[in-house]
Amino acid sequence: MGKNPTEFKFKLLSDGEVKTGAITSIKEFGINNFSKYIRRKVEIDHSSNDMDKLSLIKAPEFIEETLFLKVLIEGSANLYLYENKKVTRYFYNKENAPIEQLVYKFYEIAEQKIGENQKYKSQLWHTLKCPTLKVEKIQNLKYFKKELIDFFMAYHQCTNTAYVNYEKIQKRNLFNLNLRLGINNSSLATRSIALSSKDTDFRNRLSVRLGVEAEFILPFNKNKWTVIVEPTYRYFISKEELTNQIVEIDYKSIEVPIGIRHYFFFNQKSKIFVNGSIILDIINNAKIDYEFGDDLEIEPISNWALGVGYKQNDKYSIELRYQTPREILRGYPGWTSSFQTFSIIFGYSIL
Repeated sequence: MGKNPTEFKFKLLSDGEVKTGAITSIKEFGINNFSKYIRRKVEIDHSSNDMDKLSLIKAPEFIEETLFLKVLIEGSANLYLYENKKVTRYFYNKENAPIEQLVYKFYEIAEQKIGENQKYKSQLWHTLKCPTLKVEKIQNLKYFKKELIDFFMAYHQCTNTAYVNYEKIQKRNLFNLNLRLGINNSSLATRSIALSSKDTDFRNRLSVRLGVEAEFILPFNKNKWTVIVEPTYRYFISKEELTNQIVEIDYKSIEVPIGIRHYFFFNQKSKIFVNGSIILDIINNAKIDYEFGDDLEIEPISNWALGVGYKQNDKYSIELRYQTPREILRGYPGWTSSFQTFSIIFGYSIL
């Protein structure tokens, strides 16, 4: 369970002084357009739902408090959340009316007999009337966040009025899906302990890479850390002439970098990032083909990648990435190899 704050830390500038916003001085605040809290004086019932501590009174036992309420739905009708370690309470209001708690309470009728005060259903029925919101929908409405959000969304859709669903924004901002198109500058050198005549330098080759990056934003440290997974099609094709024969390589694979990214924010529209990944290389029938003698089947070992980049408007990005040398002939003890890649990658966020 989360907990509504009573104070929070903030900086007006990225390199500015850390200040404390207290509930006595801050009217409302948001976190990177990720969520919104408002300060209001409300009446709240703290009755316990613990079966051993139930109230003997059906009616809510209100006390007046000043709280930061988390905004869930904002529009012509608003839905709010307050929660701490002991209770979860939902609040609402319509247009400029005072904010009220949606009442839901367990209480003890007699020993071993428990009652439920579901007043929240009548509150919503009398306040948020609309032709498509039938009484059956209210009767079946549970006192859960998802169901209440869905109800308030249905009300705005029925009345054709605009609204903001902060929970949807929050979920969307926890995941990015990016198209990634780039250029690889790759090189490969192979060496044989026993047959130096087969040593080959395939030199640098340019090729296109095409990938899709899933980015999972970790919900702490102001969204600065993410986990990235980027399946990418890439290839390296080359042909060299040795002293006594031609040698060719056709090395196509799906690379899957899996790593961690950290963002440094300039402002809400621009940021730089650094990331580190381990690269899994998935191949199918790739080989080094000698004109004479046995060919070499490519069997790569995972390697590492380091990147630095820039992102604009959470849509467009550019990254420079370096991969550490990769051994691709692990199945041949008498051979060594070094496959290296430097990439320029352009990204576009589609989700």
